[in-house]
Amino acid sequence: MSEPPPRGAERDLYRDTWVRYLGYANEVGEAFRSMVPAAVVWLSYGVSSSYVLADAIDKGKKAGEAPSPEAGRSTRVTVAVVDTFVWQALASVAIPGFTINRVCAASLYVLGAATRWPLAARKWTTTALGLLVIPVIIHPIDRSVDFLLDSSLRKLYPSSEKPSSS
Repeated sequence: MSEPPPRGAERDLYRDTWVRYLGYANEVGEAFRSMVPAAVVWLSYGVSSSYVLADAIDKGKKAGEAPSPEAGRSTRVTVAVVDTFVWQALASVAIPGFTINRVCAASLYVLGAATRWPLAARKWTTTALGLLVIPVIIHPIDRSVDFLLDSSLRKLYPSSEKPSSS
């Protein structure tokens, strides 16, 4: 989770509270993929995607409520929603979900090829490894997505509307 907001600053429900962890639901789902029905994994993606959508809508509302000339309001709202949605979709859902999926698939394969452990032990080991990898990948993925958006999408925004890195 990010650092607490400075004293007197508004607390961001989607970034500064436990709600932030809903964005990681799909990583947990991917870690448990070998042990639960596919519907549970898809449900975890639904939770994460709902978090992403709610955060984007929240940032759009906040951008619309910010005091400034009315002429740039729609651009400001659009930039806030698009930037938040794209950043969150990549940093909270797509890249970490893919990463955990591949780590778990590779570990299950390697354990099957290199050990004589029973399938249940291999699946539990794979799940534990997937869960342990989650906190390790979060910050590098976040910084990489910041770099990616700073190098691409954010260059398209009007200069007065550029959001700060997420």
